[in-house]
Amino acid sequence: MANMFADRAKIYVRSGKGGDGHVSFRRELYVPNGGPDGGDGGKGGDVIFVIDKGLNTLTDFKNIRKYKAGDGEEGGKKRCHGKNGADVVIKVPPGTVIKDFETGKVIVDMAEREEPFTLLTGGRGGKGNMHYATSTMQAPRYAQPGEPAIEKTLSLELKMIADVGLVGFPSVGKSTILSKVSNAKPKIADYHFTTLVPNLGVVGLGEGRGFVMADIPGIIEGAAEGVGLGLDFLRHIERTRVILHVVDAASVEGRDPIEDIEAITEELRRYSEQLAARPTIIVANKLDVLLPEDKEAILKKLKDKFEPEIPVLPISAATGEGIKEMLEKAYQLIQTAPDDVMEFTPEITLEEYTAREENLPYTVEKGDEEGVFIVEGPRIEKMLGYTNLEDNKGFKFFQEFMVKNGIIDELKALGIQEGDTVRIYGWAFEYYE
Repeated sequence: MANMFADRAKIYVRSGKGGDGHVSFRRELYVPNGGPDGGDGGKGGDVIFVIDKGLNTLTDFKNIRKYKAGDGEEGGKKRCHGKNGADVVIKVPPGTVIKDFETGKVIVDMAEREEPFTLLTGGRGGKGNMHYATSTMQAPRYAQPGEPAIEKTLSLELKMIADVGLVGFPSVGKSTILSKVSNAKPKIADYHFTTLVPNLGVVGLGEGRGFVMADIPGIIEGAAEGVGLGLDFLRHIERTRVILHVVDAASVEGRDPIEDIEAITEELRRYSEQLAARPTIIVANKLDVLLPEDKEAILKKLKDKFEPEIPVLPISAATGEGIKEMLEKAYQLIQTAPDDVMEFTPEITLEEYTAREENLPYTVEKGDEEGVFIVEGPRIEKMLGYTNLEDNKGFKFFQEFMVKNGIIDELKALGIQEGDTVRIYGWAFEYYE
C-alpha cells in the first residue's frame, strides 16, 4: 500500500559555488605595467534548515525536491569583490531528522531546535591575482578558483513530538477520543487503515495544564517487520512519552481485547525496548454498548490480566463517560515519565560530511622558447614543499599529482610533444608520453 502520509522525503541540496578570483592588471595612463588588481570571487550561498512550528508533515517536499543556493559571482577588475550567492532556507516541521540518503547516517535531529542549522556552507570565493604578487612575480597571471559547491542527497524523516500517543487497532475509537478531548478535527470513519496522518491535538485541562496528544495511525500486526503501515506508525510514536492503549472492550468487531493489547505491545517491543517501556494506560472504550453485568466481567478480566503494572480505565468516547479521569491520569503520568524524549544523536560530524579539498590556483603556459612549458602557482609550490623529487616514491607521487590535477591534460591541450621541457620552479623535466 502506498505510504500516503508524508513522513519521509528524499531531497537534493546543493550549496553555492564560490566565485572565481579575477586576473587583471591596472591599466592607467603613465603606469607602464600596472600591478595586479583582480578582485576576489563572492562566497557561495549556504543551505540552512529551520524549524517551522506551523508545519506538521513533509508534504511540501513531495513537490519540491531540489534546493540550490546561489553561486558567488566572479571577482572583477579594480579589486572589485564578486557578489555573494543567496542562501537557501528550508523549513521543516519540528521533529524532523535529517539523514544522509546514501549511508542512512543521522546528521542532525531538528527535534526542538530553536536556532537555524547550516548544513552546507557555500564555497569560499577565490582570491584575485592581486593577492599573489610576490617580489619575484609581480604580475601573477593566475587567480584562485572559487571553492566548488557541495551536493548531497538527504532523507528527511518526521518523528512526531507528542506527550501522549493513542495506539490501538483501527476503529477502536482513537479518533473519536482525540476529537472529544482536544482541538484536533480528525476525519472519522470506521475503516481499517483510516488515519493515515497522525493527528495532533492540544488537550487543555484548565489552570494552565495541558499536553499534546497524537492519534497514531492504526497499527497492523507485523509493523516491526515493515508490514502494512506499521513501521511508519512506529516511527511516529518513537518520541511519545506516555502511551494510551485504546481497546474496543465491547468486541464490536468480534476481536478479543486482551489479544489486541498483547499483539500491539509485542510490535512495540520488537521495534524498540525503550518504546515498550513507556508508561502506559489501557483505555477500555465502547463500554456504553454493553449490559452492566457484561461490562463488569470484561473490566475484571482486563484488570486481572494487566493491573497493577498497567492501569485499566473504562471510558465511553461516545458518551464522554470516564474521559476526564483518563486525561487526569495521563497528565499525572507525563509529570513523572522519564524526560528522555529520544533525541537522535548525529552519526557523522558536519566537518566529515562536508569536507572539501583545498583548492589553490596554478597555471600551465607555453614558455618564451620553443618546446618549453611552465607550470607554477601556489598549488604546485605547496606540493613541492612536501614532496622529495629525488626519491623514487616522491617522484611517483609527483607524477600522480600531475595527472590527478589535470596538469598533464592541460599540457597536452597546449600541444606538448615528446622530448619537450616542463619547467616547475627550480626543476626542469623532459616530457614523455
